[in-house]
Amino acid sequence: MTKGGRNLMLLGIIAALVALTTTSVALAIYHNSGDIYLDRSRPGFLPDKEEVEDEPEEENYDFDENGMVTKESLNEYLRALEKEIEAVDAYENPFSAEALSNEKLGI
Repeated sequence: MTKGGRNLMLLGIIAALVALTTTSVALAIYHNSGDIYLDRSRPGFLPDKEEVEDEPEEENYDFDENGMVTKESLNEYLRALEKEIEAVDAYENPFSAEALSNEKLGI
């Protein structure tokens, strides 16, 4: 084996060891901090029934599936859109940082 081949193999081994070490440290921190128990995206970690808030489902407007847009369906859509327009118009300062607050976003 040439000296360049040996150096390339050594570089690959060192890179793999660095990746393994940093991944192990990150997983250890994740486990020891307790965040692993808060990760709701993992299967089996869905919110308990008492944690789920019963929120009314918002109605979304859908056009008729046959593709026909009639005057009545367009008026119905515009009425549904009017609610959204009123909600946007209710913002006092739409370009302030407050517009992205959790309360305004409904989070």
